[in-house]
Amino acid sequence: MPGEQHPALPLLDIEQLRTLERAAADQPLMQRAGAAAAELAATLCAAGDEVLVLAGPGANGGDAFVTASGLSERGFAPSVVFIGDAGRLSGEAAAAYRRWIDGGGRTLGEIPDGRRWSLIIDGLFGIGLARPLAGRAAELVAAANALAARERCPLLALDCPSGLDAATGVVGGPAIEASHTLSFIAAKPGLFTGDGPDHCGAISIDALGLDDEVAALARGYLLSRSFFAGQLRPRARNTHKGSYGNAGIVGGAPGMVGAALLAGRAALRMGAGKVLVGMLDANAPAVDGGQPELMLRAPATLLGGVDALLCGPGLGSSDTARALLAEALGLPQPLLLDADALNLVAADPALREALAARSAPGLLTPHPAEAARLLGTTVAAVQADRVAAARELARRYGAAVVLKGCGSVVALADGRWFINTSGNPGMASAGMGDVLSGMIVALLAQGWPAEQALAGAVHLHGAAADALVQAGIGPIGMSAGETIDAARRLLNAWCAEAADQA
Repeated sequence: MPGEQHPALPLLDIEQLRTLERAAADQPLMQRAGAAAAELAATLCAAGDEVLVLAGPGANGGDAFVTASGLSERGFAPSVVFIGDAGRLSGEAAAAYRRWIDGGGRTLGEIPDGRRWSLIIDGLFGIGLARPLAGRAAELVAAANALAARERCPLLALDCPSGLDAATGVVGGPAIEASHTLSFIAAKPGLFTGDGPDHCGAISIDALGLDDEVAALARGYLLSRSFFAGQLRPRARNTHKGSYGNAGIVGGAPGMVGAALLAGRAALRMGAGKVLVGMLDANAPAVDGGQPELMLRAPATLLGGVDALLCGPGLGSSDTARALLAEALGLPQPLLLDADALNLVAADPALREALAARSAPGLLTPHPAEAARLLGTTVAAVQADRVAAARELARRYGAAVVLKGCGSVVALADGRWFINTSGNPGMASAGMGDVLSGMIVALLAQGWPAEQALAGAVHLHGAAADALVQAGIGPIGMSAGETIDAARRLLNAWCAEAADQA
């Protein structure tokens, strides 16, 4: 269900994984991987069904041979297409190949014609591939995808779909479109961000007995409620609006009033005691007819009178906007920068220095283009390694950062990072970022620590969008405003659930 709570799942980068593999070289990791894959594969089809196994020239191919042997022991007769050179296999992969052959198995050079496959297993290339697939491998990937679509059968990727960069989530050419991915030792970031979610299907993890070692190394995690569960508690009866803080929002330049109003409405329904919205448009309405509880003010009058401040929704790039932002950067309250505020910072060295020098919490919510401006690079470079970009932003500006997109990356100044898996394509519509920023500033105003306010709002916003899809509202045509009430319902449900478990 949307927002279902699980312990934080560790994510390891490729260097950490290689370190772990070297340290565990005396353990039968390939045998464990193949056994786990055979067990999962056997649940995806029935004994006697036709199973196609694609085995590559390296360690991933070794995993595939162990998997094939395990399936054979379970009563299957898998067909193994091998694109490597048996004489060049080494270590565990060579032993896995020999066990397959000695057990009566054989390898094929081509996919047999005329078969009705019930399962296809991708063991061509694993986490070490850092180039686009070409030649025979590319042909096999295309054939596997076409067969899985034609037969409507599962396609199980071992460790990582071939053609997907497990570190970055980038697909640079042909890639397996798996229905299931079984990742070994630990989850890899590329499975959950960028192109990863479109290629991995249902992801499961088998630590191969290295759970403690993975936990000791991890600095990255899948974002779950466990990170901010301590903030999910019911309200005391003896409270008043002052108990829940004043949230301030500065934005709403001419033609962009709606952005500030969306953020304000989200902040109000996320529980801020009062929400003050400072509009730069001199002709902005004096009251929000759709949400009259919002307190609309001249921007300069609210900068110092709030518990948390958001600058950016519809802020524009005028001299007035820059002056307001410069003043806001000097305030002692938590400060969230979004949209135009990020672009102003990116374009002005003095503002960048002021942001990096802040002692009070700073939070940034860029999309890839805004992140590229802040880093002085290109959108392509940001998207080529989303985790690295988010972590560099957090380091450079001493801020809590969310790099928005498919698999939003939350990075903290202390080096921890998270990938959020809630949300869906319905969120690719105008105003979603304004709603998210309003949610964050509301949680800040209520006293949530900056890291938990950012991560909690990101996860909750995506879960709200997922709940709307489950209710038949989207993903096509889902609007930003619709996620506000869905988020409110979920937040109250989560708090009630936490109270029941206390």
